[in-house]
Amino acid sequence: MDARFNMFENETGAKFAKRFANAGMVIHQSSLPRSTQELVSLRASQINGCGWCMDAHTKEAAAAGESAVRLNLVAGWRESTVFTEAEQAALALAEEGTRLADAQVGVSDETWAQVRKHHDDDQIAALVSLVALINAANRMAVIVHQRGGSYEVGMFAAAAD
Repeated sequence: MDARFNMFENETGAKFAKRFANAGMVIHQSSLPRSTQELVSLRASQINGCGWCMDAHTKEAAAAGESAVRLNLVAGWRESTVFTEAEQAALALAEEGTRLADAQVGVSDETWAQVRKHHDDDQIAALVSLVALINAANRMAVIVHQRGGSYEVGMFAAAAD
């Protein structure tokens, strides 16, 4: 199936994409570890079924040195031994922040306590912003049927220029 609409070839879509990419650069330049950023983005994208974003964040993570084992275990992070406690807290926040409608409380107090335990305020701000941003990106890509497979490393950074 082809994409329904190319956001990047439309004037309004292109303007929005540039600003969206610039918001992402704020997170990228934060003290939140790059590996955590990519793992969180990948997990939310898996939950939302966004092939474009799964493709992008898998490739960006691999280019940044992430191992194939860890990338392959993101969907089953609770049942693996390869993620730190800080990464587990971030992945739990990503899941609960993505599945807001599935839980009456949204993000649980337990998950929030783990995030506070392992991340400073700047990292938390970046993490909360990242979960919101990747969910918005997932929704846009899924709505227009932007499919995975064609992403090339560095495309996000190029969009911010």
